[in-house]
Amino acid sequence: MATIKDIAKLAGVSPATVSRVLNNDTSLSVTDETRRRVFEAAEDLEYKTVRQRYRATEKNIKIGVIHWYSEKEELGDPYYVSITNAIEKECLNKRIQVVTIFKNDDTYTTNKLNNLDGVIAIGKFSQGDIEEFAMYSQRIVFVDSSPNEKKYDSVVFDFKKAMLEVFEYLMELGHRRIGFIGGREYVGKHREPIEDERLVMYNKFMKEQGLYEPDDVHIGRFTPEDGHDLMKKAVEKGNLPSAFFIASDSMAIGALQALYESNLRVPNDVSIISFNDIPTAKFLVPPLSTVKVYTQVMGITAVGLLLERIHEGRKIAKKVVLPTDLIIRESCK
Repeated sequence: MATIKDIAKLAGVSPATVSRVLNNDTSLSVTDETRRRVFEAAEDLEYKTVRQRYRATEKNIKIGVIHWYSEKEELGDPYYVSITNAIEKECLNKRIQVVTIFKNDDTYTTNKLNNLDGVIAIGKFSQGDIEEFAMYSQRIVFVDSSPNEKKYDSVVFDFKKAMLEVFEYLMELGHRRIGFIGGREYVGKHREPIEDERLVMYNKFMKEQGLYEPDDVHIGRFTPEDGHDLMKKAVEKGNLPSAFFIASDSMAIGALQALYESNLRVPNDVSIISFNDIPTAKFLVPPLSTVKVYTQVMGITAVGLLLERIHEGRKIAKKVVLPTDLIIRESCK
């Protein structure tokens, strides 16, 4: 195995200079020609630094990525697809092997979790699910939920601030009657309902303003089809709110179609604002005002948190709360 002295002899410099060049010592003042000779000598002798030798002997990392949706359901949700793609790309870049587990009839194939270095769980899970995952690994990073921030790492975004920005913006535009179209989701074998923070914030804000109207709240599933059907029902009831907050861009796509079919113009007749900022949002007619959630950053951050646990043995849990941005386009006035 080549040594620093061997490189120094071949490059015609001192061993100290070789050491400082190979370790990228920025305080070292040498010519580019000298640096080139050192690097060429190291390459010719197939020299590896301590860090490179460590990486060469480091075992391959293998993690599980658990999806709270079935594979078919996730393909229909650009929000979760974006998070998943970011995780898979980051793992590919870092040469991490990934075992993918989708929900199947409200259960998970947990035997795939054997012999893993850690788990990233995307979505929302019941307490029973979490306890089952923890039997296989204590290194779990939750993305888009934070079920136990004292025990598990998590990556979420600031729902409260995002929603306040939305409602304050609509109020500034002069809207006082604001409708809500959202979805209801369930977890676990017993289909436990999940509290949607968007609806919680909507109810709180509108009640504080003395503007809450229960008839203006429409709840279904987070799909374009339900966005369409719920908006249709709202239109058929008559006396439509001047603006709607819609809890996902996917639902908003269906809602826009329902308004078009009803000969109602957006934003002249009704303003629409949504959530997620999926890639197609800016290409809708009109382009959709929405809250941008940085899904790619969520995925990359999750991988980083898990690697901290694996490499550094960190014991204290971290909860990373990412900001959002309100993207103003043409669907509100």
